[in-house]
Amino acid sequence: MPARASSPATPPARSLAPRALYLDVAERLRQQIYTRDLAPGCWIDEQALAANYGISRTPLREALKVLAAEGLVTMKLRRGAYVTEVSADDVTQVYHLLALLESDAARTVAARGQPEALTALVALHERLEKQVRQRDAFFATNEAFHLALLEAAGNRWALQLVNDLRKVMKLNRHHSLLQRGRLVDSLAEHRALMQALLLGQADEAARLMQAHFASGLKAAL
Repeated sequence: MPARASSPATPPARSLAPRALYLDVAERLRQQIYTRDLAPGCWIDEQALAANYGISRTPLREALKVLAAEGLVTMKLRRGAYVTEVSADDVTQVYHLLALLESDAARTVAARGQPEALTALVALHERLEKQVRQRDAFFATNEAFHLALLEAAGNRWALQLVNDLRKVMKLNRHHSLLQRGRLVDSLAEHRALMQALLLGQADEAARLMQAHFASGLKAAL
């Protein structure tokens, strides 16, 4: 009998590569920048940080490239890396772009009226209602709400831009949610926006989102 053809060997399963070290370093640096452990304008001492983290300077430098691409770090020729400083003009421009992108998302979500997306937004809004006296928790949920709105709108490019813009916004020493009374005002603006979304009022949702960012900008400057 002719020899039976052997079936091709099944290739061994490829294991997923572990998260690159430089990404973990980038996240650690990012949080130090947000908490002002690394203040805006300060020089980043690579040698000291590498020693503190217990790593070589190679992953640290790769991490700095990531943060430079996000706008959180500024690389200066022959001078090294610095935490980015944002001016009043920078803040104004960031808020302007966020208002454009997120008002468009609000219009889209209201027009579509997708129950699953709206239910998720309602849950986040209800969490905000409970956190109005807890600034850090409110800050995190507020960001989650805005990003969930972008995800529901389904424009991944807008979502990517907003993610990057919000990272830069956190560099502002006078972030709107840090101002006295702003959490209560922001929550009231969210209530009106949520009502427009649930009622399918697309143009009104877009208008309210624009107004929300206008109020935020006023508090941030």
